[in-house]
Amino acid sequence: MRVAVVWNHDHTGVINRFGQGCPEHYARESAEAVVAALREGGHETLLCEGDKGLLLTLERLMPPDQQARPAGMVFNLAYGIQGECRYTHVPAMLEMAGVPYTGSSPLGHGVALDKVITKRLLRDGGVPTPNFRVMGRGTESCGDLCFPVVVKPRHESTSLGLQLVREPPQLKQAVENIVTQYGQDALVEEYIEGREIFVALLGNEELEVLPPVERDFGERETCFATWEETPHVICPAQIGSNLATILRDISVATFRACQCRDYARIDLRINRSGQAFVLEINSMATLGLGSNYVLAARTAGYSFSSVVNRILDVAHTRYFGNGIAKAEHASSRCLA
Repeated sequence: MRVAVVWNHDHTGVINRFGQGCPEHYARESAEAVVAALREGGHETLLCEGDKGLLLTLERLMPPDQQARPAGMVFNLAYGIQGECRYTHVPAMLEMAGVPYTGSSPLGHGVALDKVITKRLLRDGGVPTPNFRVMGRGTESCGDLCFPVVVKPRHESTSLGLQLVREPPQLKQAVENIVTQYGQDALVEEYIEGREIFVALLGNEELEVLPPVERDFGERETCFATWEETPHVICPAQIGSNLATILRDISVATFRACQCRDYARIDLRINRSGQAFVLEINSMATLGLGSNYVLAARTAGYSFSSVVNRILDVAHTRYFGNGIAKAEHASSRCLA
């Protein structure tokens, strides 16, 4: 099968540089590792930019057959270039052009990227999540929020802009920092002291829950880390069978509530009493060689190549009702 791996590396392929720029990026090493994994799986591959020229590139790479069926798929790694709801941009282009792709739809990414909508959907579904408020100034009423609180941008992922605020007088400055730096409201939620667990999911109708990963805070007095830090992790996390079942159930419920597809990662906290809370969902979990998602997959018995090809197969089944035929794995080459 012809597979275009789409990412955002060169941000010049736009009509205007206008709007909030994307602070996230895929490392070239990681994108090229995905390309190599797909080639190992027998696919013809091309690494291309998710910019204004994408559709022309795809039309040349995978023209439809005589029945107008898609002649290939996109493996989507595109975080977006600029503007709002950036994860939705490439999937929306592909939906319009009729090109199948891996990962969540524009709806799923849009829901997951709005932490407030995510939390409201979780509460409607009975999934525990920390109490919260949305603030644009920092002077709004905190209501019954208990300090300390965590302050973060409403529409970003990967803990960007994360701040721990211990006392009410510090809140206004923290919210102003978010509004100024990211041009959006701040989500203010109660800080849950305790263990931090990541749960990786793979599939659609039948979801495979991969072994949980725990962020190890060592001897820190406060179990808190920002996006810039690279803390040690443990996989599989050492948790009892009852807690494992709870984490599995609420992770699956989160995936369903947020309309995600194919694969995702759920971030949770477990307080000192053993109660689990969902913090957020990452609808496009990073597939870097050292990422938590890949670590969980390796612990489950997948190689890097096999989990990448499994994601593609899961997406193919979602679109066409069956996995990728073995015949399509007969040859592999990297397209220029």
